[in-house]
Amino acid sequence: MSLSRRVLFLTEDPALIRRQLRGEELAWSPDVPLRHDISTDEITPAAACYSSDATLGDQVYTGLECAGKRPVGVGEVRRCGFAVSVSGRRRGKGSSREASPFAERAAGIEVIIAESFERIYRENCQHLGILTSTDFDLIEPLRRGDPVPLERFCDGEGPIGGSIVLHGGLMPYGTARRRGHVRVSRPATAARPMTLGEKLLAVHWAVEPDGLAGVLAVRPGDEGFVRADLRFSHEYVTPMAAAIWEEQVGPEARVRHPESILLFRDHLILLHHAVRGRPNAPEILDLTGKLAARQAAFAAAQGIRLHAEAGDGSEGICHTIVLERYALPGQVIVGSDSHTSHAGALGCLAFGVGTTAICHAWLTGDVRVRVPASLRIHLSGRVRSGVTAKDLMLQLLAHREIRAGAAVGRLVEYGGPGVESLSIDERATLTNMAAELGAFTGIVRPDLAVARFLEARRDLSRAESERLVESLASDPDAEYEVTLELDAVAVEPMVAFPGDPGNGVPLRCLGDVPIDIAYAGSCTAGKRDDMDMYASVFAEAARAGRRVAQGVRCYVQFGSRDVERYAAERGYLDLFRAVGVEAVAPGCGACINAGPGVSHHRETVTVSAINRNFPGRSGPGRVYLASPYTVAASAIAGRIVPWSGS
Repeated sequence: MSLSRRVLFLTEDPALIRRQLRGEELAWSPDVPLRHDISTDEITPAAACYSSDATLGDQVYTGLECAGKRPVGVGEVRRCGFAVSVSGRRRGKGSSREASPFAERAAGIEVIIAESFERIYRENCQHLGILTSTDFDLIEPLRRGDPVPLERFCDGEGPIGGSIVLHGGLMPYGTARRRGHVRVSRPATAARPMTLGEKLLAVHWAVEPDGLAGVLAVRPGDEGFVRADLRFSHEYVTPMAAAIWEEQVGPEARVRHPESILLFRDHLILLHHAVRGRPNAPEILDLTGKLAARQAAFAAAQGIRLHAEAGDGSEGICHTIVLERYALPGQVIVGSDSHTSHAGALGCLAFGVGTTAICHAWLTGDVRVRVPASLRIHLSGRVRSGVTAKDLMLQLLAHREIRAGAAVGRLVEYGGPGVESLSIDERATLTNMAAELGAFTGIVRPDLAVARFLEARRDLSRAESERLVESLASDPDAEYEVTLELDAVAVEPMVAFPGDPGNGVPLRCLGDVPIDIAYAGSCTAGKRDDMDMYASVFAEAARAGRRVAQGVRCYVQFGSRDVERYAAERGYLDLFRAVGVEAVAPGCGACINAGPGVSHHRETVTVSAINRNFPGRSGPGRVYLASPYTVAASAIAGRIVPWSGS
């Protein structure tokens, strides 16, 4: 390939970006202060992703924050003719939205160079035909328009990744595979001790050409496809995937095994609350209504189960419903969302994939994997009263090795007495937020607690539930690339400063931070156990004659209708109303800047129980992350405080 167009360096200095947008050609030097940790929320803000066509190209990098400023305006990248985009470490962290690289491609970006990439983002780029590399020596040849062999963009890739690059994307590669022009070799790995995640990959490994599943063993670096027991997506993703399906497979083609596919309307169902009063609200709601209608039409045409509207919200957030109703120990589950790892709490290998990968999985029933190295997080002791799994995660995210990237792309296995003592809902917080670690996924060995959960929630017999968890464990001498030890007894209530979930500090070190909004909900913090935590704090406040502080709005959002019914049966809804809390119907809502609880001004301060607080994630204001206990206590106090009952 050869390019003769411009290179855009995404730098920490907004003035350097503005100079490039005005036409200056910036020379590459290691001294250029590149932006690290650019999230997909910054590449394409959530509010820009209601379309799935080339108009997305006008929105690229409009959410990028550099030194508190947003230097890129609407349409500027496209107008300036950039073909190469360069940045620092962990490019594409956060949401799995394929709209981000799609927008980059639509703006004319053909090559992306970074010090390192998040797994899903880089796969999305490759699947769309965008070339990626960590080789900064490519910058000047690309700028000059010198021919560069495509093989240079296959460095570090296995045979499948390299072949996808050479074919120009996943769907062209999949077509060649389906026609027998490409064959995937089975791994040559001999029997070896394996982690639980590696075992589940080996059991589900797709073997060609006979269509069977299962190989003797796998090891990190092995590349192939694994059969998925469950594939799901939501209305933010399904329409784009359906468009790819109809364009590249055909409108009359049928998906493979529709009974193992689920669709959800959960991400944008509460958006009308967030855009109320905006001049462009009718246009936005029309676009999102079309997304929902497009998904419903595809579900009906293909015979796929759709969890849709229910009352004034949805049936539930996809991750919550998958855990409550569908996921079983030992399964492989893929979803079009980075928090698909939520189901790892039941001993599933559950991981997020992009839009094109979901479309490909509809066609083949399997997904591309490169076996990741495993990281073990061993939690000794038991957490103290008032300390939650969210506090554990905020402390882990602030850990020196995690901040240095120890978990990025790894298969994270949580274990030890501290994990075993946690409920399934609390374990789900750990596995859900493996996405914030940058991990491939998170998993917990299923035990009798999982068996009891299945017996209670799925009407399975005790014998059947115990059979499902039997023998699902890592081998004693399995290999972990890294092991981190954490003393649960030493963990205390935590809070993460605005901008990144990794900005965690002990709450006692925070100082005085008055708040405007307290938000309690999301897939991470809208489970049954979370409702118990909120109720504990609010019941104590009610007994003392206290309510939500004046000037503060507090929202509690349910992860599903099942959770809402649970709260109603225990009298929590009446309690919430009595202390001035606003109950919100199930849906993703404020967690993606699309429901009650979003901020509308940069000065607004929110304390939130959601999983990430990247710039613009819940509106323009500042978002502090904290546990359910802390969010509820802060709502009563009017400032960020721990719960006195802890």
